[in-house]
Amino acid sequence: MAIHSDFKRDWLSNPKAEFLSGLVVALALIPEAIGFSIIAGVDPRVGLYASFSIAVIISIIGGRPGMISAATAAIAVLVVPLVRDYGVEYLFAATILMGIFQAIAALLRLDLLMRFVSRSVITGFVNALAILIFMAQLPMLMGDNFTATTYIMVAAGLAMIYGIPYITKAVPAPLVAIVLIAAVSIYFKLDVTTVGDTGKLPETIPWFHIPEIPITWETLQIIAPYSLAMAAVGLLESLLTASIVDDMTETRSDKKRETYGQGIANFVTGFIGGMGGCAMIGQSVINIKSGGRRRLSTFVAGVMLLILIVALGDWVAQIPMPALVAIMIFVSISTFRWQSFTEIRHHPWPSSVVMVATVVMVVWTHDLSIGVLTGVLLSGIFFAYKVRQLVTFKDHIEDKTHHYIFGGQIFFGSVDMMYEAMEFNEENIDKVVIDIHDAHFWDISATGILDKIAERLKNEGKQVEIIGMNEASATLVEKYSDHEKPFKSLGVIGH
Repeated sequence: MAIHSDFKRDWLSNPKAEFLSGLVVALALIPEAIGFSIIAGVDPRVGLYASFSIAVIISIIGGRPGMISAATAAIAVLVVPLVRDYGVEYLFAATILMGIFQAIAALLRLDLLMRFVSRSVITGFVNALAILIFMAQLPMLMGDNFTATTYIMVAAGLAMIYGIPYITKAVPAPLVAIVLIAAVSIYFKLDVTTVGDTGKLPETIPWFHIPEIPITWETLQIIAPYSLAMAAVGLLESLLTASIVDDMTETRSDKKRETYGQGIANFVTGFIGGMGGCAMIGQSVINIKSGGRRRLSTFVAGVMLLILIVALGDWVAQIPMPALVAIMIFVSISTFRWQSFTEIRHHPWPSSVVMVATVVMVVWTHDLSIGVLTGVLLSGIFFAYKVRQLVTFKDHIEDKTHHYIFGGQIFFGSVDMMYEAMEFNEENIDKVVIDIHDAHFWDISATGILDKIAERLKNEGKQVEIIGMNEASATLVEKYSDHEKPFKSLGVIGH
């Protein structure tokens, strides 16, 4: 019954909205897939076939219904040197290996690392992608495209996208905008850039293809670094996008299943002459805003993409690019978290720094992984500093006994505070009592500092007593600490 219920929900609920939403996404995918192919230095069919394959496969086995996955710029930029130096066949092989790496990542549950990505990093990631999506449209608004006709069509497209929902929501506004603007452009033969101008559309469906490369250790050494980078960036963008779609739809996704799904999709895509891909936040936003919520919309997007380019290629080639630019500008505006401007003033300053740093690094480098890793690193540093500040210390002397009372979290980031609080070489002190009732030891740096303090005091001829250690800390100390034979590396405390 559960399987039947899931099938009905994912494939049969609101099919009209799901189909129309998928059609809008398919139309928007075409110029982007062509553009990503050009970035990678390959024939347009490589990106188009990849978008078809990945979208269809992920719609069936992915873990986030309604999310769109296809060929992306994030992956395309990584493979430029590989294609340039070794050719497109090595790209296909690298895509297959990318899928294998992602499947291994799912097996190792690396998707759980998403728990360490803070809300500030995700907000920065979203805002950066919104900016990049807008920047990607600028070439279509400048140079030879800097004409009154182009700007009027973009403005008209935006007006329809924002205005039509107030009249009717029966048909996605972006789809209406594409159809009407295309009809006007074709009827009046307007001089604007069209989809056909961005690259030649394929005329045949993809077939099974084994990469024509030597199966040697040297080949593996060539493609493995690229495959690993593609797998990491692809999973990072996919899992972050899944979290964003979770928020937009107020539903949950299966991150482990999504990781497996991305791996299988890329593995298969490599065997039909496609490049690697991952989730696309822009297209996912289009899908959600157009009414797509389930697997059917993603499946329709992939199938209709292939039908449009193979069976209706002559018509699709005449679609004016300003119509698609209007949609992507709408996506950029919808994706950007505008309230983050007010949140900067009200949120704690470390959170704001993390968010801004993530945005700046992504926009500056055009590399999502660098931006997100920067944000995660800063989040970790700020968190460690905050926890460090929670360490408390009191002391008093009774007779010839010096009592030290520590509280808080003792770990690699706070051990220096504990050491600096101690007084050494004290006269008229025979015994030192270290009370850690309210402290917790987390790592070998903590046990190491305890060893270092105890050993130094013993060398001064003082009696040392440690009291109040909780069970978890005691287990760690018992396993790694030895007052009679402290760690060899205690001179420099490390993690």
